[in-house]
Order: sequence, then C-alpha cells, then structure tokens
Amino acid sequence: MHEFEMEHSDLKTNKYQETFSRFTSMPPDDDISSIVKSLLDSGFNKNFTLDVLKQIHGCIDLTTLTSLDTKETIWEMVDKIVNNYEGTHPDVSNVASICVYPLFVDTVKQALTAQDVKIASVAGGFPSSQTFTEIKVAETAMAVMAGADEIDVVMNLGYFLEEDYETLTDELSEVKDSCRGATLKVILETGALILAENIRKASILAVYSGADFIKTSTGKGYPGASPEAVYTMCKVIKEYAAISGRKVGIKISGGVRTAEDAVRYYTIVKEVLGEGWMNKDLFRIGASSLVEDIERRLGK
Repeated sequence: MHEFEMEHSDLKTNKYQETFSRFTSMPPDDDISSIVKSLLDSGFNKNFTLDVLKQIHGCIDLTTLTSLDTKETIWEMVDKIVNNYEGTHPDVSNVASICVYPLFVDTVKQALTAQDVKIASVAGGFPSSQTFTEIKVAETAMAVMAGADEIDVVMNLGYFLEEDYETLTDELSEVKDSCRGATLKVILETGALILAENIRKASILAVYSGADFIKTSTGKGYPGASPEAVYTMCKVIKEYAAISGRKVGIKISGGVRTAEDAVRYYTIVKEVLGEGWMNKDLFRIGASSLVEDIERRLGK
C-alpha cells in the first residue's frame, strides 16, 4: 500500500491535488534558469576540486545499456574499470554500482570482485515503460532474484499525461513491493516532461509511491539531465523530507560525460539539499565515460 492510500481521502482526484498543494509551486521556467545560473556562478568554482572529484567518483553508477552488450563485453567492463581499480587509490572509493540490463545481472555478479560495489538493473519495460504492470513486476522480481541490489524503472508517462495518477502510483507501488528490499530508483524522463511544473508533479508522485531515488533520464530518445530539472527535483526532495521525515536520493543521468558536468550537478544538489545528501546513499550520477574523465583528472 503506497502512501497516497494511507495519508489521503478516498476521493481519487482530490487526494492527488491535495498532495500537490502541500508542495511549493515552481516559479516560471525562465526564473528557474536564472536561479540555477546564480547557484552555479557562486558555487561551481569552489566545488571544482580534487576532493569533490574523489567524492563524485564514489557516487557513479557505471552504466552500459546498449543493444550490443554481451556477456563478454559486460565482464570486460567490470574487470577493467571496477575490479582493476580496487585498492589503487586508497583515498578514492570505487564506483557506487554497475548498471546493466536484467539479462546481465548474473554476469556482473559472477565477474565482480570489488568490495562495496552494488549491482543495479533497469527493469519494468525500460526505457518506454509501455508494457503490462504484471511484466514490470515480474521483471523487477527476476532481476532482484538474479542478484540486483538496485532497480531503475521508468515512470509511465502515458498515465502521467492522462492524469491517471491512481494507476501510475499503484503500479509504482507494486514495483516497489517486488523489489523485496532492493533500492528503487524511479526515472522521470525529465527531457520528455520539459516543464518544471510537470517535473515537480512527477517527483511528488514518485516519492509518495515509495521511490528511494528519483532519477532524471533514461538517456534514450529524449534530452538527458538538465540543471533546471535537477533543481526542481531537489526542491521536491527537500520538502518531502520535511513533511515525511524520509530522505529520498537523487540520480542524475543522461549526458553527464565530463568532470565539469558532474560538478555542476553536484553543486546544485549540495546548494539545495545540503551536505547530508552528498554521499552514495543519496546522490548518484549514471554515466559511462565520466569514470575515465575523473580518473584522468585525479592522475590515474
């Protein structure tokens, strides 16, 4: 049973509007761009340090999600980038997780020798989410049974656009139950939602449906993360923590390739949510080439 059912009235429409009204409305999108620019102007340079890059390295979800993935390429990636890194920089944590398609969870489990690196799997009809709820639940459960510690699923944007919030939140709640203790990251696909008000509402629906993290993008077919989207998501996370007492994490994904990109998002999250969120339990960046760029900066 998700929080909407526990906390709100039986009036299906009103309970969602009531919940939305508990959160501050977002300013116009142009104003958000100005706010974000100001945050970055004041915070980027002070955060672009080796210590911050070391911190970010330990918050990366090393990701490969292509049609050309094979057991061999997955094994090679795990061995080369993760296993071989272990212990080479005692002051820099290894990546937080390795994120793959469900089919390769067992391969990662067999290949991985590094300590404290989680296995993440996309599931739930990734990347479109346009399949039956029963399939989403089954795929999630199967990925967890195969060894996934974390599950990344996409919110059904069709339900969102139709304002069928009941079906949307019921589905996410069922997926959360099928995680059986695994961390659930809900992808909002912010590049498709576009407007801050849409991103605000989607964030609220996700956190109340049991998301442990909300995530920007799939990196498939739509624009990836944007500073404005991340700012909006952080504002919801902050207010939700004040209302519920539960901290939800944020994952930035889609187009984060360089250390500069990563530090920009780090700066926004830190300025809005504070130092308490700047750890791998609450802050992640999904990327493939970012690891190489940061390690180059650190002098691997």
